[in-house]
Amino acid sequence: MKWMRLRVRTRAEAEDILVSAMQDIGLCGAQIEDHVPLTASEKEQMFVDILPESGEDDGSAVLSFFVEENEDGLLVTEEGAEPCTPEEMVRRMEGVIASLRPYCDVLGEGTITVEETEDVDWINNWKQYFHQFRIDDILVIPSWEQPETEDGYQPSLTFHIDPGTAFGTGMHETTQLCIRQIRKVLTPGCRILDVGTGSGILAILALLLGAGEAVGTDLDPCAPPAVLDNLEANGVDPSRMEIILGNLIDDPAVKARVGTDRYDIVAANILAEVLVPMTPAVVPCMKKGAYLITSGILEGKEEMVADAMRQAGLTVESVTAQGEWRCVVGRK
Repeated sequence: MKWMRLRVRTRAEAEDILVSAMQDIGLCGAQIEDHVPLTASEKEQMFVDILPESGEDDGSAVLSFFVEENEDGLLVTEEGAEPCTPEEMVRRMEGVIASLRPYCDVLGEGTITVEETEDVDWINNWKQYFHQFRIDDILVIPSWEQPETEDGYQPSLTFHIDPGTAFGTGMHETTQLCIRQIRKVLTPGCRILDVGTGSGILAILALLLGAGEAVGTDLDPCAPPAVLDNLEANGVDPSRMEIILGNLIDDPAVKARVGTDRYDIVAANILAEVLVPMTPAVVPCMKKGAYLITSGILEGKEEMVADAMRQAGLTVESVTAQGEWRCVVGRK
């Protein structure tokens, strides 16, 4: 399947009005690229371990609209619309921009460029960046590779994961830091809560290492199918892991499902800016003596996470490092 990408150079102030206006000609939804700094509230919603770099905010923005293309032309989503050529679509977009200019003085350049792309670019190209790797005696490997053991390496555990395009693979230092700390405190049959579970790597590995049950929370609707796929790939009964979609920090329904005084280990590989408000939300979930293992913390921000743990009544047990990243462990 081929897609046409139509890119409009504009200003950040005009993003919403342009996206809305383009719907009138059948362009629904847009990829937005700008340098507007994230607000504190937006950071709290980002259950990731690496904050995207936005660069210096110069007010510029690029909107990308994607339209499916076949032999008849571009398949516009507008009801009753016939396929059109890329040139015709550009003319329609230019018409929209021209109609807005008398009423909107923040449109900026308004120039339009056209590029052709394919689904394969989005679905498969990321695989070239993910290859098997080792976390001590654990081999992490995607489905499209065979184990490499030329140097005599014999893993005690082989973990199969296909992270997909939306989630991490475990290769990043922050995930490795979490896994090593989980192994130190994990006991047979224990229960683990993985906040921001993504592809489920921390929770599933814990189950393979002897944990009894796991619960994973995430904001992304892509998380549940990704976790289920990876549970199946590793031969783990899916009934051993519950996946909850929503925000544990401020959603009462999620808090109720997660429960209180239930978990021996809580793991969270997220940004420090999310870990701080998350900590008081997860402490009630923990049993007495339970561990909170946090990573995704850049060097220099570990103390803010440690302070949040202390203020929530936890004892800071350790701070470990790998590269520029830190892992802070607290205990209830």
